[in-house]
Amino acid sequence: MAPALERALVRELLDQWRRVNATYFKGALRPPTLELSDTETFLGRWSRATRALELSRPFVLRSPWGVVVEVLKHEMAHQFVHEVVGVTDETAHGPEFRNVCERLGVDARASGVPTASTAGTEGRVVERIARLLALAESPNEHEAQAAALAAHRLMLKHNIDVASRPSSYVFRHLGTPSGRVSEAERIVAMILGRHYFVEVIWVPVYRPLEERRGSVLEICGKPENVEMAEYVYSFLRHTADELWADHKRREGIRSDRERRSFLSGVMAGFADRLTREARADRKAGLVWVGDHELSGYFKRRHPYVRNVRYQGQPRSDAFVEGREAGRNIVLRPGVGADRGRAATPLLPARSNSGNRR
Repeated sequence: MAPALERALVRELLDQWRRVNATYFKGALRPPTLELSDTETFLGRWSRATRALELSRPFVLRSPWGVVVEVLKHEMAHQFVHEVVGVTDETAHGPEFRNVCERLGVDARASGVPTASTAGTEGRVVERIARLLALAESPNEHEAQAAALAAHRLMLKHNIDVASRPSSYVFRHLGTPSGRVSEAERIVAMILGRHYFVEVIWVPVYRPLEERRGSVLEICGKPENVEMAEYVYSFLRHTADELWADHKRREGIRSDRERRSFLSGVMAGFADRLTREARADRKAGLVWVGDHELSGYFKRRHPYVRNVRYQGQPRSDAFVEGREAGRNIVLRPGVGADRGRAATPLLPARSNSGNRR
């Protein structure tokens, strides 16, 4: 690594340490010596004897910044237990450490790497939804719409049924970090938070190899809801791009000057559709009142949230046309899924990127 890049990375990690210390530990920690090493045998390590917090350089450079921050929090929790709580006679991941991690929404496992999975009842719900979405590929428009509506209604019924049960929660970062969040992305985030049983927040991240900051969308929820929300996110982005390509061909448009406006319209149109379907759900007696446990998990992860009102762009003809196209979107199986299997996963296999409570 070039010396200038290393210095910038260490500076950013120290800034991140200060932010985590202020936000989660109320400024109780004293700055450690922060080191990067070439080891691949561990991701992070806190040394009480030398007061050093060491992170694997290859891990930091290869991993999404959100995962790096989670490992940093994990090691800072060790530092807190040793230097603030004063517990030094427990095993590394003993009761006090686990209690601290629970309070902060930090992964307490030895790896510190966030993971998430759907299994048991939750996994079966996801499989049933996948089957319904497979029916949404019917060439009959009414059958396709009915299947997509049934899939969403099944998710709603499931969440109402399990609302009072103890649950585990995960988070996941969606998409790639960007310097500027587009209106279309903001609308997608609103759709997920309003209709897919997850909490959403744009979080700052760092891109080490580019030496630039950006933002990425974080979703929090039950594993099955996070799985579904990620699928919807990917599906909408892919479908909106396809609709724009079709619109360009049909209208003989050569440039992408109106692309952003059209994509915003597509997302707004799909949001219109979901709002209309939600009214029908309420009339059918299916009323979602929220998940208080999820709210608690989200608040532990993000104690201080600032809400920003966003003024949308002026509504052009491209936005209006995109909105009309978005109102006709029918949720279908994931791109690249094996269409020959009834219970196919909603998304292709991917690396772990979520955190279990």
